[in-house]
Amino acid sequence: MRPRPSRPAVVLLLSTGLLLTACSSGEPAVSADTKPPSDPSKVSPAELVYPLDPYKTTDEQIRGLETAQDLLVGDCMKRFGFTYELPVRAAPRPKGTSSRYGITDETRAARHGYARPGGSAPDPEKLPEDSMPPAERLALTGPPLKSKPGGGLELPPVTLEEARKTDSGRTVNGQKVLPGGCAREGYLRLYAEKKEPVELLFVFGMEGEASTRAQQSPKVAKAVKGWSACMAEKGYRVTDPISPHEALGLKSEADFGSAKAIAAAKQDVVCKKRTDLVALWYTAEVGFQKELMEEHAETLSQVKVELDERIKKAASINR
Repeated sequence: MRPRPSRPAVVLLLSTGLLLTACSSGEPAVSADTKPPSDPSKVSPAELVYPLDPYKTTDEQIRGLETAQDLLVGDCMKRFGFTYELPVRAAPRPKGTSSRYGITDETRAARHGYARPGGSAPDPEKLPEDSMPPAERLALTGPPLKSKPGGGLELPPVTLEEARKTDSGRTVNGQKVLPGGCAREGYLRLYAEKKEPVELLFVFGMEGEASTRAQQSPKVAKAVKGWSACMAEKGYRVTDPISPHEALGLKSEADFGSAKAIAAAKQDVVCKKRTDLVALWYTAEVGFQKELMEEHAETLSQVKVELDERIKKAASINR
């Protein structure tokens, strides 16, 4: 099961986002605008390194965390007398398919246009509760959330310790069902046994903010205009270098790989190189990430501690 963000932490992230977007969107401060860790002229966008990378999970770590959480859910389900069928999860996207700055690879553009290499989007995860009997589903997901008197729903406890003290009012095979069921218990055992973690999307929020600030910075904004003018030379009226699909009239997966899309994608890559858009954007994004890291150093320190603890715990469970 995928991690579920906790309530107060979501509020923290939202309030932080409001604080960040109120800041200036000019160039990064001189103190943060040091030499980037990667050279965009020598590596592909998929291989670029960012200051926030150490605070994020790798594909391998994500798989380890997912496996550990599934095993914890399975342990919980055994208490209720059920055998838990592990979910079939979508494979991570292959390296070299980064679309952080839109299409940037000449070979991919010439072969696939704007389509994802390998065909359409991967199938969604197949979750075992889709075909479960009611009692087994109740053990896995818990009873429905209760409505609050003033409207909305009562969210489940944010720590395992709190969940075990909360009566959901339901049992299965004589066993008390925690709010959120075994799916929630598996998550809390891995992520929040006795204390609530920093919002799991906190770092991604910082990444998004840095990218937005970079796009709005004078140098990058000028390069985007240059890219747009370059595209217009071939008759493409577009302003969004990341997702020009709608403006190009591409609406389906078949459209994304059409001859029309391939021609536009090839010009897109040419224009990005002509305007040095990726290098300018990347450099600005690195600078803004460093600024935000300085502003939120204490929270990031806690993020790193919790991440390392979580990965170590997952490794122990998986052994």
